[in-house]
Amino acid sequence: MSTSATNTDTLSDNTDNTPRTLALFDLDHTLLDVDSDYLWGEYIVTQGLVDEAQYRTANQAFYEQYIDGSLDATEYNEFVAQFLTTLPLARLYAIREDYIKCEIEPHIRPKALAVLGEHLKLGHDVVIISATNDFVVSAIAERFGIDNVNVLATPLEIKDQRYTGKLLDKPNFKEGKIYHLDKWLDKQQAAGISFEKTYAYSDSKNDIPLLEWADVAICVSPDDALHAHALAHRWAVEDWSI
Repeated sequence: MSTSATNTDTLSDNTDNTPRTLALFDLDHTLLDVDSDYLWGEYIVTQGLVDEAQYRTANQAFYEQYIDGSLDATEYNEFVAQFLTTLPLARLYAIREDYIKCEIEPHIRPKALAVLGEHLKLGHDVVIISATNDFVVSAIAERFGIDNVNVLATPLEIKDQRYTGKLLDKPNFKEGKIYHLDKWLDKQQAAGISFEKTYAYSDSKNDIPLLEWADVAICVSPDDALHAHALAHRWAVEDWSI
């Protein structure tokens, strides 16, 4: 379930200082037609890896807070990370692989594969930028041919080969996406890479700061608030649900 192209533009490959094009893709309800964070919670419940009643109730409450805009992203991500502290990395990676094959691959949008693949074919730098944690996002990004160096997600802390249940840095959520993007761009600049044009794709009102940052904003099957904002600002609106 991955594109045939690969994101081969590494830091060491770009030494001519030629301005490049950057394409930023949100993950949940943009590249996918589901929320991978919420679905991960449902998956570990159905697999009997956590207490069903307690975890599902909390997971649903956090998801509703996300929808209505009241989510505390740090609190939520620490809740998600608690399960990761209970198992060694090798076991977690095996569980994650089954989750992606069973629950994520069927929900990759064909239109998303086509658009992202076209950017890669044109030689653009492609970054997946998601509020979901990096444990989940990094593995999903591989299905799109995107290396971990070009994945921006909420970073979870690992010490001594175990997850600690804490965040390593700010959540990659709302304005936090700009914070992490700026850090990524600083690394590119240090390697002599600059961008003359930027695209951003998202479905969510939470990504209005990211869409405003980009030269070209594309609203993908947007929620009602983002759709209204897109119309007011003459942003492109595309339906990737078909």
